Amino acid sequence: MSVVPPGGTIGILGGGQLGRMLAMAAARLGLKCAIYAPEKDAPAFQVCDSHVVAPYGDHEALVAFARGVDVVTYEFENVPGDAASVLSGLKSVRPSPRALSVIQDRFQEKSFARERGIATTPFALIDSDASLLAALKSVGTPSVLKTARLGYDGKGQKMVRANDQLAPAWDELNRVPCILEGFVDFTRELSVMAARGQNGQVACFDLVENRHENHILRTTLAPAKASQRVKADAARIATDLLEAFDYVGVMAVEMFETRDGRLLVNEIAPRVHNSGHWTIDGCVVSQFEQHIRAVAGWPLGDPSRHSDAVMTNLLGVEIDAWRAAAAEPNTALHHYGKGEARPGRKMGHVTRLYPLGLRPDG
Repeated sequence: MSVVPPGGTIGILGGGQLGRMLAMAAARLGLKCAIYAPEKDAPAFQVCDSHVVAPYGDHEALVAFARGVDVVTYEFENVPGDAASVLSGLKSVRPSPRALSVIQDRFQEKSFARERGIATTPFALIDSDASLLAALKSVGTPSVLKTARLGYDGKGQKMVRANDQLAPAWDELNRVPCILEGFVDFTRELSVMAARGQNGQVACFDLVENRHENHILRTTLAPAKASQRVKADAARIATDLLEAFDYVGVMAVEMFETRDGRLLVNEIAPRVHNSGHWTIDGCVVSQFEQHIRAVAGWPLGDPSRHSDAVMTNLLGVEIDAWRAAAAEPNTALHHYGKGEARPGRKMGHVTRLYPLGLRPDG
């Protein structure tokens, strides 16, 4: 086990708000952060010790970056596999490039879970006309067509309500490899943030409920009001996945709860996640600090919740109401330092805290 002591440097690929919050958590532990991102105005640059502006395909820049850090991690899962491979030959990359490679591809991700006995939504690969017909036969409609790679916040997906809509939908997605996912009549989406340390220690944060608008997470309720069985099932699923990947770091597992109380894995994120932002203010150790602890070889922190919480994303021009949010009692405002407030762009979030067991239902 390799440990990065205080004064060491964590290298982070990606300069968005997740990289920003990782760097802020690292600073609390006396660790430095270096950020690598192609954008000149990445918000994480505002809070890190050093940064590199270069494309992920620039091998010379990657090598120079690796020389200045003790370990490498990432804030988003679409890091090109080649970049992760280059870095892993120079420094430890956590989570591993193997986990990144599997989770980057929705078909591989769901196949990985299914092979380990973890229930998922029905799915089939579409990468040819023949497989399209086979997917229609095995999955049917209504269903959702998703690109196998590079999709997020509803991008790269089409709702398919009838059989004759599938081929045109695939054409609209430029006939790239896709998966067809069966439509699930679920009651709600749940997620759990779980961490695994270098020594195999696992720590799970409380199960939460997520509510979306236009395919973008709007609100997370912590904790989810669920039975002990459902909570235990969610933690077991997350733990099984962490151990199967020999994973180091924080992972998000998004699940659908069916009407009969079953959990179906929808997506896995090999990183800190929007649905875990509430942990910054609702727990002593946040998901961001937990991830830094794991990749740096430190003991994992206590994930216990000291307050109930409601996290709400601030999208686009909603960030302009920062003054009102800052004046609310028992409310934490997080501004990501981004420039242009485009519609649907995550500009910040607020977390409203309540005494344990007294969060109002919304």
